[in-house]
Amino acid sequence: MGCDVRVLAPSDRSEAAFAVRRIFEAWDARFSRFRRDSELEALNDAGGRPFLVSDLMMTVLRTALDAARATDGLFDPTLGGRMIELGYDRTYEELPAAEADSALTDWRAGRWRAIVVDPERSTVQVPVGVRIDLGGIAKGMAVDAALAALVADGVPYAAVNAGGDLAVAGLPPEQESWSVAIDGPRETVVAVRHGALATSSVLRRRWQVNGEGRHHLLDPRTGLPSTGPIAQASVAAATCAVAEVAAKMAVLSDLPGAIARLERYRLAALLLTSQGESWRVGTWE
Repeated sequence: MGCDVRVLAPSDRSEAAFAVRRIFEAWDARFSRFRRDSELEALNDAGGRPFLVSDLMMTVLRTALDAARATDGLFDPTLGGRMIELGYDRTYEELPAAEADSALTDWRAGRWRAIVVDPERSTVQVPVGVRIDLGGIAKGMAVDAALAALVADGVPYAAVNAGGDLAVAGLPPEQESWSVAIDGPRETVVAVRHGALATSSVLRRRWQVNGEGRHHLLDPRTGLPSTGPIAQASVAAATCAVAEVAAKMAVLSDLPGAIARLERYRLAALLLTSQGESWRVGTWE
C-alpha cells in the first residue's frame, strides 16, 4: 500500500504482527491500482459491463460511495484515471523525480453517481472512461479490519498504524492513553484513548511535471491537485475509515467549510493551513 505498517502489541503476542501482515497483503492484492492482477483493476477494465465482485469489494465500494454522498462529492472514488493522467501511474516509490507533461482530458465531476451497484447480483458497473481508486479508504478499512482481528484473537491492547492511518484498542499497562506523534510542519503529540486517527496532507507524495509541483490529493471539482488553504488535516473518529474520509474532505475544503463539515459530524480535528496557522476543531483539545 505504499507505506510501512506498524503493529504495537504485548511482547508475548508477537504473532499479532504476522496476522496483520497477512491481512494487509490480502487487501493490497485485491484493491491496489498498481497491480494488474488485482480485482480492482479487473473491475476498471470491464469496459462498462456489469462485473461480478467479491463480497469484500462490494463492501468497500459501497462504503466509498456512501462517503461520496456524505461529503457532497469531496471524497470521490473515481479519480483513478485522472491520477494516471497527472503522472501518478505507479507506486510513489517508482515515480521519476520529474516527468514530461501529458495531455489531460476534459474533466467531468461527479461521475461516481453513474456507478451502478447491484447487491443482489453482486455486480458493479463502472462507466466507460472511469477508473476507480480506493486507495485511501481501503487502507483505512484495512486498519480497522486488522485491529478487529487482533481484538477477536484476544490481544488485550494494540495499535495498528499504516502510513498515518491509525487505530487503537485497549490501553498499554499503566497508561491512560496512547501518545501519537503527528508528522508535519510542527510535530504534534496527541493522546488517543480509543478509536482512530488519520492525517491527510498536501505536503507529502509530491512529484514534478515540467517543473510544476503536483501532489496526490485531487480536488474532484477540478480534477487537479488541491490548491485550498488547508495543507494538512488530522481527524479523530470511531473508525479509521471515517477518519480517513473526513481528513481528505477537510483538506479539500476552505477553512470555514472544513470546520462546519467536521462539526456537523461531531468529529475532532487539527487543521494546519499553508500560512502556518493551526485550528483545533471539536474536542481536539
